[in-house]
Amino acid sequence: MSVELLTKFLTILFGYAMPALECFKAVEQRTGRTDQLRFWCQYWIILVMLVIFDEIAGALVSKIPMYYELRLAFLVYLWYPQTRGTDIVYETFVRPLVMQYEPNIEERLRYLRANAGDLIVFYLKNFTDRGYEIFLRVLDYVRSQATSGSKTRRFFSFRGDRAERPTFVDDDYVPGGDRRGAARRRPRGGDY
Repeated sequence: MSVELLTKFLTILFGYAMPALECFKAVEQRTGRTDQLRFWCQYWIILVMLVIFDEIAGALVSKIPMYYELRLAFLVYLWYPQTRGTDIVYETFVRPLVMQYEPNIEERLRYLRANAGDLIVFYLKNFTDRGYEIFLRVLDYVRSQATSGSKTRRFFSFRGDRAERPTFVDDDYVPGGDRRGAARRRPRGGDY
């Protein structure tokens, strides 16, 4: 467990924080250093693709031994000054792949932008309808799981009959007395 936490911390530090600082410095430098800015833009493109891959195939990649350690090493390889793996990975894999599918990606993004409002309304309505349905099912399940003699079942009864509503009155309660000796001090003959 501690190795996993250490790996996550190092990934955040070396995979996100340090490259973000370097990218910030490249953006804030005087003009004329477009090579640095291009390098860091390529890094972030590769990183986003890796994050998307992790989100889609998360259950599968978590089964690979030392996957997160390998991912950390790959991220360091991408930005490390002596290797500058970003240039190699971008030019060899990312650029040809994106260039091949760029028109299709653009067309789908235009469609999503044009229909974003309709899609949001559809999903919100669908979510609220299904959420309400699931909520009612959960209540029905809770009610059905309660035992027939329990106060919980009587409490969740939707019949509206006052005779079946729970009273939550303790049978050993004697007005004006404490509960410890209630059985001994109960008046006989039903006079309360």
